[in-house]
Amino acid sequence: MRSTISRLVKFSLHIYGIWPYVPSTVLFRLYWIMMLSTAQVFQYRYVIVNIYMDDFSELMDGISSAMASSLLYIKLVLLWSNQRIFFDVLQMMSADWQDRQDTVYNLRIMAKTANAAQRASRWIIGLQIFSVFNYAGGVLANNMDKEEPYKRELILKMELPFNISTNSIYAAVQSVQFYHLILVAYGITTVNSLLVTLILHVSGQIDILRERLMKVFSKSTVDSEEITIQSLLSKHRQIIIFSECIENLFTYIAFIILLSDTIIICCLGYVIVTSLDMPNVAAILVKSVVFYITINIEAFIYCLSGEYLSAKSTMIANAAYDSLWYNFPSKQSRIILFVILRSQKRLTITSGKIMDLSLERFTSVIKASASYLSLLLAMY
Repeated sequence: MRSTISRLVKFSLHIYGIWPYVPSTVLFRLYWIMMLSTAQVFQYRYVIVNIYMDDFSELMDGISSAMASSLLYIKLVLLWSNQRIFFDVLQMMSADWQDRQDTVYNLRIMAKTANAAQRASRWIIGLQIFSVFNYAGGVLANNMDKEEPYKRELILKMELPFNISTNSIYAAVQSVQFYHLILVAYGITTVNSLLVTLILHVSGQIDILRERLMKVFSKSTVDSEEITIQSLLSKHRQIIIFSECIENLFTYIAFIILLSDTIIICCLGYVIVTSLDMPNVAAILVKSVVFYITINIEAFIYCLSGEYLSAKSTMIANAAYDSLWYNFPSKQSRIILFVILRSQKRLTITSGKIMDLSLERFTSVIKASASYLSLLLAMY
């Protein structure tokens, strides 16, 4: 049976232990806890040991990469702890695809939504993987003129418990770090792709509800009209519940992302600006610019998702009002008035249940990052 969640995202959700109630979930979760915890210890150890280092841009680079890994860790823990909600979401999505009331038009809308979700997932994941290759390529390019292994820069800034004294040790550490970075980037974008997929699915259901609202009063039989109206109320309630599940799954993830991405964008901006006067500026820009862009895109995805869901939800009230409800008895038309009243309360995603996600919120993140960057440039 077809699903809005693409095979690529579904496979990734299994790998990262997010897909609920499968035998491999526990093993994958233990693996990620061990791997991320070990890497985070070495990354933050580097930050602590080198907090007073002369090259402040190197410290900023280390902080940004460490926080990116922490972001994945937090995302996974929050989704693991809400697996019951995610299971309910999957059940509702499956029920939407099995809805017997769906016409050819409705099935076309769902197929179009699924195709859009798959394309968006491929673009999101592909851009992040491209960023990883650029980041690693910039590090390797910066090491070309360094002959001693211990002087060479690692892909991820880590304070390891051993010395890199030979080329073989250096190659082994770089390979493990590149593998780790690929998985971290893939995991981050998997969660982002899941959010986009869920938002597109609920927007498709909103389009189906709007289409039904416009046609409900064109029926000639009273009994069929009442059944259709009851199904409209049920569909509207399902959309509201689905949106609330998305909110419960991603509200604290969104809060952590807006907070951490503000700091990461600031750190990467500092690295980029201060590198313009360095002799190895090309290698640093190759490493940092695409990473900087992907972090901005991540914050933009969450804010755009909240904005898009809010805009879509207001269309329900417009479609209900534009229908011919006023030409029918008050007993039937009164139900549509309740739909209009309920739709005036917008569906949205919040950041930690504090503030709505919107494009205005994304602008605030960029402004805050620029302010912190100006402060760092003035201090260092």
